[in-house]
Amino acid sequence: MKHIAARPWLTTGLLWCMAAAIATFNLGPLIGSTGVRAVFSLPSAGDSQAVLLHYSVLPRLMMSCVCGFALGLSGVLFQHVLRNPLASPSTLGVEAGAQLALGVAMLWFPALLGWSRDTATAFGGFAAMAVVFAVAWRFKFQPIAVILTGLVMGLYCTAIVTLLTLMNDHYLSGLFVWGGGSLNQNDWRSVVGLFPKVVGCTVLALLLVRQLSVLTLGEAAQGLGVKLQFVRAAALFVAVALTTFTVSAVGVIGFLGLAAPVIARAIGARRINTRLIVAPLVGAALLIIVDQIMQIYTAKTGSYVPTGAATALIGVPVLLFVMLKRGGSLQTAVQSGSSPVASSRPLMLIVTLAGLVLAVAMVAIFVGRGVDGSWISSTGATLKSLLPWRLPRLVAATSAGIMLALAGSLLQRLTGNAMASPEVLGVSAGTAFGLLCILFVVSEPTISHRLIGGFLGAGSVLAILFAMSRAAHSGNQFLMFGVSLGAFLTALISVVLASGDPRALSLISWMAGSTYGVSSAMSLTISALAIVGIITVMLLVRPLQQFALGDLSAHSHGVDVKKLQIVILAVAALLTAMATLIVGPLSFVGLMAPHLAQRLGLTRGLPHLMGSALCGALLMATADFIGRTAHFPWQLPTGLVATLLGGPVFALLLIRGRRLSKLH
Repeated sequence: MKHIAARPWLTTGLLWCMAAAIATFNLGPLIGSTGVRAVFSLPSAGDSQAVLLHYSVLPRLMMSCVCGFALGLSGVLFQHVLRNPLASPSTLGVEAGAQLALGVAMLWFPALLGWSRDTATAFGGFAAMAVVFAVAWRFKFQPIAVILTGLVMGLYCTAIVTLLTLMNDHYLSGLFVWGGGSLNQNDWRSVVGLFPKVVGCTVLALLLVRQLSVLTLGEAAQGLGVKLQFVRAAALFVAVALTTFTVSAVGVIGFLGLAAPVIARAIGARRINTRLIVAPLVGAALLIIVDQIMQIYTAKTGSYVPTGAATALIGVPVLLFVMLKRGGSLQTAVQSGSSPVASSRPLMLIVTLAGLVLAVAMVAIFVGRGVDGSWISSTGATLKSLLPWRLPRLVAATSAGIMLALAGSLLQRLTGNAMASPEVLGVSAGTAFGLLCILFVVSEPTISHRLIGGFLGAGSVLAILFAMSRAAHSGNQFLMFGVSLGAFLTALISVVLASGDPRALSLISWMAGSTYGVSSAMSLTISALAIVGIITVMLLVRPLQQFALGDLSAHSHGVDVKKLQIVILAVAALLTAMATLIVGPLSFVGLMAPHLAQRLGLTRGLPHLMGSALCGALLMATADFIGRTAHFPWQLPTGLVATLLGGPVFALLLIRGRRLSKLH
């Protein structure tokens, strides 16, 4: 493998030879029946095979090449500018914004889709980009600010799309097909429209090569006359433009933006000028291979699989293989933005947060909506009859929020990566896939069946991750394993959802994070596990603080770093698995709660962990109350409401934290 890593061009050439061979195998019979001349000439109207070749097959092949190239290039720009191996075209929420715009157009502006679907999706993508850039500009495009804002934007748009789908499933069920990515073409117009845009963005990216090379020096680059804010903004704009143009044309095929740059680095493309060429070529070759294989599969079986989902199914094993072979080269530094100011009274803040959680819990128990929809305060016999419904779901939601927040805090402290969150491990996706399997195996699954399926799915993911952890050379690489495995399972779920099977569509409600069916026994179980989780995390505080000082310092204090990593990852994964079974895989709280605690001033050790847990509990308790009463008599999923609620709160605290950092 070493001689291959030293020659990225050779490996890229071999990948293209493979793509050419598969394309020849798939298209050979059709070209043979029409003649090679049909490839270069307009077909006659009576020759159906030539028409198919000229207006469908060849445009699709060219679209695969152009889209793969564009996504690979955008991924390189994201990962280099943000200096994070987890960055990808979806980091800025562009794909989610485009999908939201398409859903809105389908519901309220269908005429716009008849005129130009690209316009609607491009508007959504650039709108998401504009929001992220507006916030990131205040932080001079510091990588940590861009990453966090983009993740919030993506999760927020995804939550709204899920909510719209739940309320209008008959109209928006087809959105999953588009979300899976489709390269089907009926003529050359899409290719002709996309190609010059990609060429223009590529030229702009190449013009930035010198500045991007100096960008690795960080703030020291300003001494060389490089305007960091301008370079970051320009590179990110090019990356987002490439993603938006591609998503507008073919839908969401975002995994290539993550995989192609990592593969390029793993095969030896160390310099940015080399990666800017190798990664797009790798992305184009991978997408051609995947799409040609999917065409062969569809021809043999008659089943349609979205190309975007299939890209993850085939690309993930390739990504995992190169990571296992060249793990040490994948670690990338993460620049942090301005550190939040530590509070001088952390105990008072913790007590205040605990008081807020208690106050929200009291409101959730005593306040509700009457039969006529009016607000009422329930007491006495009425409260006694309602308590078995309100209390279990409140306890479950609060406990799940605590566990997700603790899991997110552990991951972010262990890896030093602000993007680390419970869903990154892929445990949530494993739980969802386990539940999906149960829906197809058991005709009328009970809660026990769902729990068994979820545990089996989460357990399988944990077993695979721990087996891979032996080859991990860094926390970031372990997160890459989790991202890849999660993408693989999410792709499988997308394939099943795209089939339109009603059993699969019933999973959407759970994925949104509903606590409607939580029983008393289940709420007691999850609350007990939350308490155990708090105690366990408290025992890990001191080793975590020593671990933060470096491996040598930790070893000198008797800390076994490798065992500590495995224990912390196991605790975080188990907390995520149980919480996911209750509130679904939208673990937005696990990402945001630790940052909310930091922005409030709880930045150190135990106060930060306790503050994170209380922030998670507060978000989920509030979300449960809003979900139960806002759209009465219908129920809004708690996990989804938590996402919609947490986004603005986090944005306000992020901006407030920026102002405070200027004052000190």
